[in-house]
Amino acid sequence: MTARFPGFEVVSQRDHWDPVTAGVVLARLAPPAALRFFNPHEQATCGALTRQLLDLEADNPVPVVAMIDSRLAEQQTDGWHYANLPVDGEAWRQSLEHLDDDAWVRCGRSFAEADPDDQSQVIDGVQTHDDSDDWHGLPARRVWSLWTRYACTAFYSHPFAFDEMGFPGPAYPRGYKNAGIDKLEPFEVKDAEPQDPVPGHPGRRSRPAGHTQGPDSGRSAGEPA
Repeated sequence: MTARFPGFEVVSQRDHWDPVTAGVVLARLAPPAALRFFNPHEQATCGALTRQLLDLEADNPVPVVAMIDSRLAEQQTDGWHYANLPVDGEAWRQSLEHLDDDAWVRCGRSFAEADPDDQSQVIDGVQTHDDSDDWHGLPARRVWSLWTRYACTAFYSHPFAFDEMGFPGPAYPRGYKNAGIDKLEPFEVKDAEPQDPVPGHPGRRSRPAGHTQGPDSGRSAGEPA
């Protein structure tokens, strides 16, 4: 996962992090714990969903599902949930079940067993769902936010993802001195592919025509930013 930043490994910077932070980050390299929240079927569905959302190969080394499962089992949420969604754990269970419902209608298979193209179409049906409508009784826009928040938080908090981005990890206590565009610290590695390697990639998701607002726009008073 370091093709764009050859030779870079974030763990080489661990001595420059404070001990507590180093412990938290390095613990993510341990083998994933046994699942405590998802049942085996939900695990398979969540795995297929997150691979689609993050465009991951099946052998991707970041245990995204296990990281999401751990958060939900320990109720380590963001401290809030949308008023028109159940609490996060229940919203995950319901939405994974409804992905299965849509997959059965589309191709006669569960979501996890469906072909990747069918999976993508099912997910697109949630992302492009009219904001004024419900998706199986849930607000599609809020479900999309739930999925992407958890998936991205898991993936981009892992050291392997740091390697892929050339991110040298927490700045404390060392800090940065070479601020500015294209200015690197001595411990950073130059991007070997400064241009987007897959411009206009067909797997990329974009908001449907006419949508110019962010995923959390139109928030009601009192809802979190």
